[in-house]
Amino acid sequence: MNKLYGLINGKVIEENAIIENKVLLFDEKIIDLVDVQETDKYKNIELIDVKGKFVSAGFIDIHIHGAGGSDTMDATIESIANIAKTIAKAGVTGFLPTTITSDRQSIERAFEIVRGAMSLDLQGAKVLGAHMEGPFINRKYKGAQNPKFIAKPNFEFIEKYIDIIKIITLAPEMDAEHDFLNKIKESSNITLSIGHSNATYDEAIEAIKKGIKHATHLFNAMSPMHHRDPGVIGAVFKKNITCELIADKIHVHPAIFQILIDIIGIENLVLITDSIRAGCMKEGIYELGGQKIIVKDGSARLENGTLAGSVLTLNQAVKNILENTDIELFEAIRLVTINPAKVIGVDENKGTLSIGKDADITVFDQDLNIFRTVVEGNIVFDRL
Repeated sequence: MNKLYGLINGKVIEENAIIENKVLLFDEKIIDLVDVQETDKYKNIELIDVKGKFVSAGFIDIHIHGAGGSDTMDATIESIANIAKTIAKAGVTGFLPTTITSDRQSIERAFEIVRGAMSLDLQGAKVLGAHMEGPFINRKYKGAQNPKFIAKPNFEFIEKYIDIIKIITLAPEMDAEHDFLNKIKESSNITLSIGHSNATYDEAIEAIKKGIKHATHLFNAMSPMHHRDPGVIGAVFKKNITCELIADKIHVHPAIFQILIDIIGIENLVLITDSIRAGCMKEGIYELGGQKIIVKDGSARLENGTLAGSVLTLNQAVKNILENTDIELFEAIRLVTINPAKVIGVDENKGTLSIGKDADITVFDQDLNIFRTVVEGNIVFDRL
């Protein structure tokens, strides 16, 4: 029989409200949300006092390259496990290790490791699949991706990995006949995301009609919105697809946070970190895709000053959103729980504290400091 736990004296965050004076019961799944006196009917229950802190579904990061000194492209279980343990301290219970533009062999090695890691207990956040960012991108908006390895979208490249890839970021103008988009739609449930793209407004609109459902780190590395040339951003606004935001106040001005929510709605926004191996580390010199990265004053940049991912944590992203918008806490939590879960198709089992879903739980205080992280019923981080 599985051990039964109950979180008591917490403020439980549901999709549209915050519930107090209830006990959240779970083993590896969410069992129930009950009154304190109702716990008497359960045997072998361990009650855990969270002392007035908030209790939410676990955070999900669908775009993260690395943290804690490790990177997805290291292509080792040890590196993935280190990332998993590091980000669990930021409340993350599930993530997509994200690849970067590189040679095919290196990307395939990373995919093989992700595939193996998905079935392992890493004593940290759970690997939910992979996010393939590049090499199917546009050179003009390569950002910190290595131009040497940029390639046209190629279904044969990814065919062996459609079981584990959850998102592919691509520049749809590189797939002029939409052969790649059509093949992906026919053969998988992969979410196609527009990013690192110089598409015109019309090209982007057409690609969305053909199957693009998501936008990678909106505003960054894409054709901007101009009143005579609306670009990718104009198309995203028009078609109201889901999009990622790096809410570190560096990639995007914080005034944009509220504007974006007003335009696309809370249900279409997903907070990501785009964190690199320097995440949760000291400032200094690091590496991304074989390129030198300088981390200083909270930002990560190439030597030419180009932003190169981030050192953001997901709990800090939520805090930044709350401090720069008028949305409620339970709404902000959607941006890191049910919204990303829906984008990658895991919302039947993750993303809320609904009965029967996986017991992925994050406990934090009003400043978004993390006190406990639970992954499928297992405590992977604790400082209660």
